[in-house]
Amino acid sequence: MFDWIQNIADWFVYDILKLEQGAHLAEALNFFIYDTTKILILLFVVIFFMGIVNSYFPIDKVKNYLSRHKLYGLEYLMASLFGVVTPFCSCSSVPLFIGFVRGGIPLGVTFAFLITSPLVNEVAIGLFVGLFGLKTTIIYVVSGVLLGTISGVILQKLKLETYLTPWVKEVLETAQRDQDIFIAEKQTLTQRLPVIWDEVLKILKGVIPYVLVGIAIGGLMHGYIPEGFFEKYMAKDNLFAVPIATILAVPMYSNASGILPVAQVLVAKGIPIGTAIAFMMGVVGLSLPEAMLLKKVMTLKLIAIFFSVVTLCIIISGYVFNILL
Repeated sequence: MFDWIQNIADWFVYDILKLEQGAHLAEALNFFIYDTTKILILLFVVIFFMGIVNSYFPIDKVKNYLSRHKLYGLEYLMASLFGVVTPFCSCSSVPLFIGFVRGGIPLGVTFAFLITSPLVNEVAIGLFVGLFGLKTTIIYVVSGVLLGTISGVILQKLKLETYLTPWVKEVLETAQRDQDIFIAEKQTLTQRLPVIWDEVLKILKGVIPYVLVGIAIGGLMHGYIPEGFFEKYMAKDNLFAVPIATILAVPMYSNASGILPVAQVLVAKGIPIGTAIAFMMGVVGLSLPEAMLLKKVMTLKLIAIFFSVVTLCIIISGYVFNILL
């Protein structure tokens, strides 16, 4: 989907700037250009699309429907399954997360999507089958979906809406006020577009600084941290290897397809597969760049709670993998 952006990044870094392929600076800059462009495009498309949707389906109606209809947890499972079919890394999932929150979707349901989307997608599944076999792939996919679903339920039960930033609350109030005007005046889509466009620009201006800082951190991690840096902490005889691998993975940043070959190398070197997969989940599901992006919509306390719940679930999954495989 985004190959053309990668081609532009490659052209600029290697042809225009004449940087050597494989050099730390080249890799970091290439990553920064690619991810920043991709995320800004996603932000624009998602926020604009959600603005149109929200203008016809008011936030209050969405909330009322979800509160009145007992779905018995299926909404969390559906959000996780939607995450499976969206091939995004953790940072790329944030624009959709913002769109969901703005659309009145319960916070726990949006978390279920945010967690599953980077972990499980069709690209990762294809690579997983080739690298680890069908049985391991099935267990991984099921555990990834359950991880998102269960984490979403837990986070919803904690009632964390009060820990969203004032910026989000202002965006929600503005969206609700615009919707009331649209409905009262029975405006056509053409009449609504200028208001929606202004809101898109307002949101983008508020988020862009966090995108740039977050992806800059990700670029530095991607270009300068050696792939084998953490291997010595994941030894087979270390009882705490799974939690150590998960926590040490947070400073790194990659998508599932980028880190899967690394996980295969770790397994080939004798590291238990559950420990290697927990490391992979930590890299793609939790990252400092993602935290920087989320800082615009969440307070530090909410980010800490979110990361803690997901980290705990990943650690449990790692141990389960080691037992089953």
